[in-house]
Amino acid sequence: MTVPTIDIILEDPSKDDLRAIVSTLDAYNDAHSGMVDLPGFAVLIRDPETTAAIGGLYATDGYGWAFIRYLAIPESLRGQGFGQRLIAEAEKIARGRGYIGLWLDTFEFQARPFYEKLGFEVFGQLEGGAGAIPRYFLKKRF
Repeated sequence: MTVPTIDIILEDPSKDDLRAIVSTLDAYNDAHSGMVDLPGFAVLIRDPETTAAIGGLYATDGYGWAFIRYLAIPESLRGQGFGQRLIAEAEKIARGRGYIGLWLDTFEFQARPFYEKLGFEVFGQLEGGAGAIPRYFLKKRF
């Protein structure tokens, strides 16, 4: 048998390389957790003229929790309720899938107060320091 080699990628790995990592991890997790990942979901904000997505929310399965990986709203639309609507739709989808809640992470300069206003609570953090921005982990259990 040939021994596998280690290859170091110092820039972004290819999509195929990432798929190899994720599929290996998914196979292990599926075999040992008794659960199978559900597909991710998105709630999009679309430009009414072009119908192109201009922002939105993307969440992935987190073994009983929905993990909000990305939430992005164009600067010109902030403060108009779009964030609240995205989270409300994500909650509906998560409840419909039987998840027990939502979780996410946000940096100090991002939206921690916004999420707390919507009922999320901090359950962990990474401290800041020279060259590191504080990061907060928040959850909202249903």
